[in-house]
Amino acid sequence: MSLVKLNIKGISYSQTQNGAYALILNEVDGERKLPIVIGAFEAQSIAIALENEIKPPRPLTHDLFKSFADRFEIVVKQVIIHKLVDGVFYSSIICERDKIEEIIDARTSDAIALALRFNAPIFTYKNILDKAGIYLKFSPKEEKEQQEESIIVDEVLSSESAPKSETSYKTYSLQELYTMLDGAVNNEDYEKAAKIRDEISKREEK
Repeated sequence: MSLVKLNIKGISYSQTQNGAYALILNEVDGERKLPIVIGAFEAQSIAIALENEIKPPRPLTHDLFKSFADRFEIVVKQVIIHKLVDGVFYSSIICERDKIEEIIDARTSDAIALALRFNAPIFTYKNILDKAGIYLKFSPKEEKEQQEESIIVDEVLSSESAPKSETSYKTYSLQELYTMLDGAVNNEDYEKAAKIRDEISKREEK
């Protein structure tokens, strides 16, 4: 079976399923998306790894695993999503130490959180992507406004409406946003920190 390389498109939250997040993986050499429902902690850990400028004051579980692996010279070479049963994805972490390769079973969300920290590639088999991958078409306006993740969540989690942000940061100055970002990180509220960081990034891109 041939392997298909994936990258991370984003993470979205569904208000219709309590605590449910959708991790969206994108086919590198194609247009299909592979949506995977994950828990809040795993979503937070993946978001932290994606957002390089947010540094937790204490290591998260996956950061601790990375430090442990580095200390004992264990390298994560790649992650493979190898099975899909009743809507549940199963993954393997391919590790190497002293040129000896080991395969470790893992939840897909944990495997991807570690892959990000090791800069390891993520793969799945073509038959899994054929079965669970979806095509999504967007209008130019939707693409411009970056509504893709919300639409994906509607598709995957059968949401009745797109999630709405509880807090708007558009009215704050950049200095206030940076102060709020530091406070959110110190309080380990990484979901809030990621939203503030997104608003800062939008301002700085202009």
